[in-house]
Amino acid sequence: MKEKEEQRLKKIKEIDKEFFDMGIKYLAGIDEAGRGPLAGPVVVACVIMPQDSMIEGINDSKKISESKREKLYEIITKEAISYGVGIIYQEEIDEINILQATKKGLHEAIKSMEIKPNVILVDALTGIDTMGIPYKSIIKGDAKSYSIGAASIVAKVTRDRIMREWDKVYPEYGFAGHKGYGTAKHIAAIKKYGLTPIHRKTFCKNFI
Repeated sequence: MKEKEEQRLKKIKEIDKEFFDMGIKYLAGIDEAGRGPLAGPVVVACVIMPQDSMIEGINDSKKISESKREKLYEIITKEAISYGVGIIYQEEIDEINILQATKKGLHEAIKSMEIKPNVILVDALTGIDTMGIPYKSIIKGDAKSYSIGAASIVAKVTRDRIMREWDKVYPEYGFAGHKGYGTAKHIAAIKKYGLTPIHRKTFCKNFI
């Protein structure tokens, strides 16, 4: 591993290390993907990585190419002590709003884990149901914590794969490219073809 990358990884493991040094055995990172798009679900991932994990390239998923994220996803999910994913679909997002949907996805991600964390690090969310597990909210946590960075990659890849499948059903919308975000191409498709069942109606009212 290049020295510069090793230094960067050590830096983003500093927050995690504080908890390991306190004797925490299972530290989980939580992050979401898909709060902003006009279509598709919001996906929340919870990941417990081994204390000595040093996977080259772990970072905020938005800073990594799609092909690199896919490779990292395979490494992370193989190496993780435990991980869980919560997926909340567009109908429920419309019903309860995106913030509540994200919080519900977080709860479901924790609930689905075979091994439960002792402490959770979460990217910027507060007022969440962590099933009684203590948590710390970190602003821009996906770029500051190794565990949250790992969770951000799992959440993003899981969601991207869902959107690529929807692209096969609705190819005219270009979901494989923009993943449901409000790009000019996507908005033009909505205006031309209308909404699909996977669109979030509350997010699209300005375009129809």
